[in-house]
This record gives sequence, structure tokens and C-alpha cells, in this order.
Amino acid sequence: MQIKAGDTVAVIAGSDQFTTDKKGVKTRTTGRVIKVYPRTNRVLVEGVNIVKKHQRPKQQNDKGGILEVEAPIDASNVAILDPKTNQPTRVYVKVVDGKKVRFSRKSDSQLDK
Repeated sequence: MQIKAGDTVAVIAGSDQFTTDKKGVKTRTTGRVIKVYPRTNRVLVEGVNIVKKHQRPKQQNDKGGILEVEAPIDASNVAILDPKTNQPTRVYVKVVDGKKVRFSRKSDSQLDK
């Protein structure tokens, strides 16, 4: 998996692929990766795959209720955004100065700083 926490990704598959604004224009959903789960090949993206969670009150003065939280989605359903073109792109890894560095396929620009 070549996605890391903090990357900006675009959803390329699934029900959260597009968002519609007030004028009815569809745009691709993007978000920042909060957490990566490499064993299950899933990522947690902010603002994507919102689910409702029913929670009971834990303490005496704590309120329970229905919360909306992000759920992990499969890593194959997201693609890293190219920093130059702002389009979804594939990633390849090259060794530079003895370290592995990620590069964009579309613009051949470096993703890791």
C-alpha cells in the first residue's frame, strides 16, 4: 500500500465518489487520510463514508445519541492527488539518496518531502 496518513486522496469508486453542490454540479470527493490500516488494506478519509453510530451515555452527565463518524474504506477505492495537476494519479517508488521516495505517474513529481 503506497498511501500514507496525511496524503490528500480522491475517491475513485463507491457511493462517495461524487458530491453534488447547491447548483447540482457533481465534483469528485477528496479528503485527507487520517489513518491507514495496512493489514486490512483500508484507509480512513475525513468526510468520506460517514456512518451513524448509536452510542449510550457512558458517565452520569454524558449524553448518548446518534453520532456521525467516518468509517474506513478500501484503499483500492482511493487514489492520491497529484500535487501539480490536482488529478488522481498512480504512484511509483524510486530510491533517491538511499531512501525510498514516492513519485506521481502523471507529472513525475515527488510526493514525499
